Amino acid sequence: MKYFVLYARTATGYSAHVPDLPGCIGAASTLEETRELMMEAIEFHLEGMRMHGEAVPEPITVGEDVEVTASSL
Repeated sequence: MKYFVLYARTATGYSAHVPDLPGCIGAASTLEETRELMMEAIEFHLEGMRMHGEAVPEPITVGEDVEVTASSL
């Protein structure tokens, strides 16, 4: 499965969350560390859901970069 992960720069590094898996979050100093952490977090989150008999949700969130031009006022 492929889940969409949203990354945000913070004052101390990066934070991330998975919209399709509420509560699946992580943070680290670098983007690469955060990516690695989130791969582990997603696997752990799904494993926990299965252990508790919860249905694993299908990924439905998608994203893309949208470029806009700032107009001057």
